[in-house]
Amino acid sequence: MAEASLPEAGRLSFASLGSGSKGNATLVSDGETRLLIDCGFTMREAERRLAVLGLHPGQLDAILVTHEHGDHIGGVGPLARRHDIPVYLTPGTWRAGRLGRVPRHHWITPQARFVIKGLEIEPVTVPHDAREPVQFCLSGAGRRLGVLTDLGHPSAHVVEAFRGCDALILECNHDRRLLAEGPYPPRLKRRVGGDWGHLANVQAARLLQGLGLDRLQRIICSHLSEHNNRPELALEALVPLLDGDDSRLMVAAQDEGLGWQTIA
Repeated sequence: MAEASLPEAGRLSFASLGSGSKGNATLVSDGETRLLIDCGFTMREAERRLAVLGLHPGQLDAILVTHEHGDHIGGVGPLARRHDIPVYLTPGTWRAGRLGRVPRHHWITPQARFVIKGLEIEPVTVPHDAREPVQFCLSGAGRRLGVLTDLGHPSAHVVEAFRGCDALILECNHDRRLLAEGPYPPRLKRRVGGDWGHLANVQAARLLQGLGLDRLQRIICSHLSEHNNRPELALEALVPLLDGDDSRLMVAAQDEGLGWQTIA
């Protein structure tokens, strides 16, 4: 991923620092507001990846946290402490005790919208094996982005909350056959494939069908398992919903992330 300049003002844009079991972080900006959702990378690695996307951590207005698992929260505390960045998270995530000291933290309530500068954020409760996990819908510049990873199944509540998005970052964690035949021990296979684990490719496709596809300009396959999925399998599961047109589909990779995408 080549170094990039920041998005222009008045357009809702997003990028991925990387997505997968080794670390997750997503940037969202309207050109003036800059939010980081999760940070599962070390502070030094997060700083490096932010620089590739044209951003210094001191330019972040806030870090939003989805839940307390290490691949999402590992770098949040160090980054917030070093650069004095406010952190927004649920009380349950805070009580998990994995964040450490942060200079400023703000409670968020699932389903209760709040505003940071030019962006409106709606935290949405999701089925996942964490203390009080949420995912986010973000609105700004007349557009709406859904960030929807780390959920065990496409519940009716989630489908309803994420309707009407112009772009969607969607978990495609595993292929069910690869998970069943792969190296994970049985207990971990049951956790990943269970109702409180992670979305399989076929579940991601089912969720998309429930949301409707007419308005979606970009669909980003994310949180792909290193052992239990491959990009071509995730895309193969979703392309039939688009009548074979894969121009709206992209993959957020673990190592290279995804460069800035602007919602038209």
